Amino acid sequence: MAVGVVDLSNPDAVRFARVNGDTMMYGASLPKIAICLAAFQAFEDGVAKETPQVYRDLTDMIRLSSNEAASRMIDRIGLHRIQAVIMDPDYRFYDLQKGGGIWVGARYGGGGERIPEPIKGLSHAATVSQVCRFYYWLATGRMISPERSKQMLEIFSPPGLHDKFVSVMEKTVPLNRLYRKSGEWGIWHSDSMLVWDGEWRRYILAAMVEDHRGEDVLKELVPVVEGILNPVMF
Repeated sequence: MAVGVVDLSNPDAVRFARVNGDTMMYGASLPKIAICLAAFQAFEDGVAKETPQVYRDLTDMIRLSSNEAASRMIDRIGLHRIQAVIMDPDYRFYDLQKGGGIWVGARYGGGGERIPEPIKGLSHAATVSQVCRFYYWLATGRMISPERSKQMLEIFSPPGLHDKFVSVMEKTVPLNRLYRKSGEWGIWHSDSMLVWDGEWRRYILAAMVEDHRGEDVLKELVPVVEGILNPVMF
């Protein structure tokens, strides 16, 4: 299990905690966040067009975790360009010197080229440290530009799936205050979210679990983290 938490309640004193933060694991659909970044970078560079269909695919890929939409985006952008973006020195969301990170090396659902990441040979991988960095850059307007960061954030909210973190959070937080991407395949379960609600509920949480009880573990994690962030409320 790996967990990363970023406390954003005080922008002048951001706090970050992690357990097994640089342990790279199979991420299932969680690494689709890298496809989203590569798409917006392609828009910015003028090598891809922003069309209603592309935005529908990006939204379905993130909010509903659609494999079909993700594969269409991969086909439009190309695996090599996606990997070039996440390994770019300006981003370093995959860093060989720090145990890897976020990686997309194949279409979702089979077919096409497969380019596994070089450390563990995973097709779809992530570390919670890099996922937390990803959300932090979005939240602070550092992803490409403040305007592009805002556009990307809009893709992540409201969540379309009501499992894992969201099944717990939606009881007390409006869905439009949650920015989220999850993943699941077999015994691998992962979730990630940026929460922006009220004075203290401003944080990033990312977790990955390799266990058949993974979804339950992720649900149980949320109140534990919130109890640490604001013990007065719990």
